[in-house]
Amino acid sequence: MRRLALLTFVFCFACEAAAAVLPMPVRTALKQAGIPLSAVGIVAQQTGARSPLISVNAKQAMNPASTMKLLTAYAGLELLGPAYAWKTEAYLDGELKDGVLQGNLVLKGYGDPKLTLEQFWLWLRELRARGLREIRGDLVLDRSFFELPPHDPAAFDNDPVRAYNVGPDALLLNFNTLRLRYLPNGNGMKIISEPALEGIRLDNLLAPQPAPNCDNWDDTIRVQPEGDSVVLQGGYPGECGEREHNLSVIPHTRYVEALFRTLWHELGGTLQGKARDGSASANAQLLSTHHSAPLAEVIRDINKFSNNVMARQLFLTLGTAGGTGPANLERSTRAVQAWLSGKHLDFPELALENGAGLSRMERISALHLAQLLQSAAQSPLGPELAASLPILGVDGSVKKRLKGSPAAGHAHLKTGTLEGVKTLAGYVRSRSGREWVVVFLINHPNAKFGQGAQDTLIEWLQQQH
Repeated sequence: MRRLALLTFVFCFACEAAAAVLPMPVRTALKQAGIPLSAVGIVAQQTGARSPLISVNAKQAMNPASTMKLLTAYAGLELLGPAYAWKTEAYLDGELKDGVLQGNLVLKGYGDPKLTLEQFWLWLRELRARGLREIRGDLVLDRSFFELPPHDPAAFDNDPVRAYNVGPDALLLNFNTLRLRYLPNGNGMKIISEPALEGIRLDNLLAPQPAPNCDNWDDTIRVQPEGDSVVLQGGYPGECGEREHNLSVIPHTRYVEALFRTLWHELGGTLQGKARDGSASANAQLLSTHHSAPLAEVIRDINKFSNNVMARQLFLTLGTAGGTGPANLERSTRAVQAWLSGKHLDFPELALENGAGLSRMERISALHLAQLLQSAAQSPLGPELAASLPILGVDGSVKKRLKGSPAAGHAHLKTGTLEGVKTLAGYVRSRSGREWVVVFLINHPNAKFGQGAQDTLIEWLQQQH
């Protein structure tokens, strides 16, 4: 009996040792990138299996970057439901007669992550169809559903105009961004702003400037918001042709006002007052409610394109799953922890800041990220989560990755990138039809060179029988 127990122990020890060994091509790729094994956390495990095939530093708490969105999206599906939709309300705070409102129009937001320019235009068109034409009071913006400290867009990386640094807002409109299109024209440069905002001026001071390559074409452009002006200075490489990027250069309240005025005037309406933050009076009457796309559709944008502000909006909404507000980070964190506990998932190292992974403090281990994906694979809502992930070599953030490889089209993967962080997590289907959960986290100054090692592991798993 003791001999049998000893043999069992030796066998189990051998299993653990085998599980800890990476395929040699992956080890070689990490070595070539200058990344030691101590800087990675890796798990590869067949879905439904009790133990992993590969496990390296699996319990080590690491920065997951945008793979943290997997936790936020999965929690959203189960706590809110795939059909969940956000609402935005319009109230008449005054008397409406013959198309004229003697009072204020109040817009109240509940955190819709994707109230785009197109959706907002359609909603304002509906307000016109309901009989509102002239507003003789103010445009009042009720953003109270989110209870947040002041947001500093420069806090993360000192680049406050980047779209990924937009802060969450209960009345987030069009991601609070402008899409600037650069159109070289001889020795000049035309810039188109979409949307074109009433009262906001583009001051184009760009000069032609050659570039060694066009990969980082916007590195020489300096964008400086100055009140209602957006000043663009520096150089633009005309040989790179037409390019575009999204920037956040206007505070939320001013952005909503400018876009409202633009679209409202196009629809034949007028606004005499100003825009201000506030709330409706007790006598205000609900005029219309706009409903967002369902959550199942929203998480596709969050994961396919790694949209940080949408993920932050969803994370804040998790704390209001019971139908009460206001939303804040503490309530959302408690809601996620309670949800994990209810699923018997114990992640003691988990550290949450915004649920998007755009953070230097968020932490999770490769083991627990893999357990999360295993749980989702067994959940009735798991297919919704998997379908929201980018398809390797096909779309989203991995559209150009391993495009000519046999693995292309055979993996749904979420990636994440920060300075010193390169991560990947998702599902790989092997040529034999087996499905694998894979998590590959790198936290190291050379992390940006680690993609080759991650791709090698994906291809190795795809070839497994």
